[in-house]
Amino acid sequence: MTFHPTDIAVVLGTRPEIIKLASVIRALGDRARVIHTGQHWDDAMAGRFFEDLGIGRPQVRLESMSGVGRAEQIAGGIAELAAHFAAHPVAAVVVQGDTNSTSVGAQAANYLGIPVVHVEAGLRSFDRGMPEEINRLVVGAIADVHCAATEQAVGNLLDENLPAERIALTGNTVVEATLEAMARTESAERFAAEPGARILATIHRPENTDDPAALSRVLEALVESRANVVLAAHPRTVAAAERFGLSEMMHLLDVRAGLGHADFLALAQQAELLVSDSGGVQEETTVLRKPLLVVRRSTERPESIAAGFARLVPPGEDLLAAIRAALGQSWSHLQDVPSPYGDGFAGRKIAQIAIRLGDARAA
Repeated sequence: MTFHPTDIAVVLGTRPEIIKLASVIRALGDRARVIHTGQHWDDAMAGRFFEDLGIGRPQVRLESMSGVGRAEQIAGGIAELAAHFAAHPVAAVVVQGDTNSTSVGAQAANYLGIPVVHVEAGLRSFDRGMPEEINRLVVGAIADVHCAATEQAVGNLLDENLPAERIALTGNTVVEATLEAMARTESAERFAAEPGARILATIHRPENTDDPAALSRVLEALVESRANVVLAAHPRTVAAAERFGLSEMMHLLDVRAGLGHADFLALAQQAELLVSDSGGVQEETTVLRKPLLVVRRSTERPESIAAGFARLVPPGEDLLAAIRAALGQSWSHLQDVPSPYGDGFAGRKIAQIAIRLGDARAA
């Protein structure tokens, strides 16, 4: 089969995917065809991240996944992406993580017989109430190569009876993404003159934003901590606060909208404590060597907790007490703890895997 020169499709649709796949895209070079599903698209959530990371704009943008529900996103995205692959064949498809875009990219490719490389494979929360867990299981069932970030992720895949020869221990691209962002001096200088935040928070998951009691719990704890709190505001969180009548509580915090990745990490470097429900922040905190309270009922990244960087604070536990306890202790020992997510060369390893897979199919 003859393929277009940009024969390795990289399918992404959210801000974390852009950040984590940037090193893979750069390593693929001219062979990368970047396809944005439109799952998140505005300058705050997507546009500026392509520019900040120096990977240009996507060559393809889907239309069917923007502004619709989960079922419509996946159904429409698979149909639209499959039509693109049928008209413009590719040798391999790379997807990352556990978003709806990940599921769409993997399924569309698999149905057309295109091999799939799953980046950050093997994460498991064992909580099927989490939408991301379903996406992980779907992609885990159909990927051809599973690029696992940690030995624990490898173990999860082996426990599901996946052949060992289809699993590659690559580390996590978050390590190089975080190190590169921290090296951008303009971000560090932008916030250097500000008083350092004691707490940097970011909340965006449906389990916290779709339930007024859950969102109120988090915001109230941040306000009642009486610390200098910077809230990196996600559009979903802002909209939920308005919908539930919690905007006044938001106004008591230092709310920052549209922060770039490097800007967020520059603020995180100054903070004493992070509070978040983000999966990516659970990884980034191990590179920043900062303590994190994970405001969720479960986590698929137990490595961060086992290494001592993060602590899970599920619903029902006193979040304010956890914040005060964390602020009241020393975390200097974290400076000597290595990140469990690898050596910072994952993007290069994953690109080489995708190229070998694509070349084998094209031969």
